[in-house]
Amino acid sequence: MNRSAMVLSAALGLGLAATMTVVPASATTADGNAAPQYTQSSYVGSKSEEANNKAFFDAVMKSAKAKQAASPGLRAVTVTYDASQAPSFSTEIARSAQIWNSSVRNIQLRAGSNADFRYYEGNDSRGSYASTDGHGRGYIFLDYRQNEQYDSTRVTAHETGHVLGLPDHYSGPCSELMSGGGPGPSCTNPNPNSAEKSRVNQLWANGLKAFDKAPFTKVH
Repeated sequence: MNRSAMVLSAALGLGLAATMTVVPASATTADGNAAPQYTQSSYVGSKSEEANNKAFFDAVMKSAKAKQAASPGLRAVTVTYDASQAPSFSTEIARSAQIWNSSVRNIQLRAGSNADFRYYEGNDSRGSYASTDGHGRGYIFLDYRQNEQYDSTRVTAHETGHVLGLPDHYSGPCSELMSGGGPGPSCTNPNPNSAEKSRVNQLWANGLKAFDKAPFTKVH
């Protein structure tokens, strides 16, 4: 079944969620089991959501640094993702990774096993969000209906921006990726602006500096 068949007549916006411990009913693992429960971080921009996004970034950084320790001297950190649980969005996920990889130099996203984070897909009234369990693992959930209303590559690249350490900034212009749904559905820009690129490079410089900085300062 394609995504369009799953769309309800009332499309949902990007500002839907409240923080709670949940797992989408449709987010399952390959063996049919429910995905692990995580504290979600969605499109509302509150302090609690900001804290959850930061926790996701910290968890991914911790996982990536542990792997990097086995290969000292690397100047770029490789963060591995698993997109197998979001097959409907394989094109958008690959494009999002390509966008970020061409935009920043100190971190690269690669599909593979032993992933630092995962993508899931399904229906959730709260929309798409980034999530962490607080113990070094996390995922991005991509909601069908939201991705029908908004540009899907922008949504995916925006959520991936949280993995890289960027906060939401809904009052920003369409040219700012982390403004998310703030500019409205007509905004289709999937690319980070110069300030967002610079911030990610600063956070991941040599794979060592992120924990010495305050990653979730607003990007203007």
